[in-house]
Amino acid sequence: MSGNNYYLLAALPGLGQLGDPLPITMGELIGKSEESSGCAEMLCALFLSDDLLVRQGFLSGEIETPQPIVLTELQVRNEAPLPEYLGIVDEKDATNPDHLWGSYYRYIFELAERYSSQFLSEWVQYEVALRNALAEARAKSLGLDPHNYLVATELADNFVDFTRLVNEWSGAADPLSGLRVLDQARYKWLVENDDWFSFSDDEIIAYGAKLLLMQRWQRLAENKES
Repeated sequence: MSGNNYYLLAALPGLGQLGDPLPITMGELIGKSEESSGCAEMLCALFLSDDLLVRQGFLSGEIETPQPIVLTELQVRNEAPLPEYLGIVDEKDATNPDHLWGSYYRYIFELAERYSSQFLSEWVQYEVALRNALAEARAKSLGLDPHNYLVATELADNFVDFTRLVNEWSGAADPLSGLRVLDQARYKWLVENDDWFSFSDDEIIAYGAKLLLMQRWQRLAENKES
């Protein structure tokens, strides 16, 4: 993806590892990226995935006080319709994780094509493939048909073999350890595909994707302490 964001990228603080304090918030990153055409919109779309996770957590009772970045608090509480660009027209689909995430991934992929973002396109394909690999393993362990739990299969990167990662995840001592296994693999993929020193919008989006994972682990740490 073309672009010259040298001064913006030079001004952004370095990122640590999962569990480290955030050097910048997702909202601040969006604000700093507003002058770059399409970049702020792609960051909002990326960070929407965190809002959707927060929404799931709130609706299931795991999160008491949601603090969304892109969605409104009413949307997180399922008291207002989700954004039209997600293509959710049936209220039942709004609370069905498979339908919702399928719609989200398709929206992201369309946005990546619109702005010719190779990174965002590949990120979607990786995330869909990983999600479906986990869904398939989970379904098989329960004796269910995996095909009933796959999402946006047309977008999945079928060339990535997740066998070893899924085995490590399923063999983790507890759910939190399993999530760390997955997010460490995600973070490693981001480092390997972040378009470093290109000074393009894709490099900013990759920075945002790393920040997204760090935000998740900061929230987990805060919930553990409370």
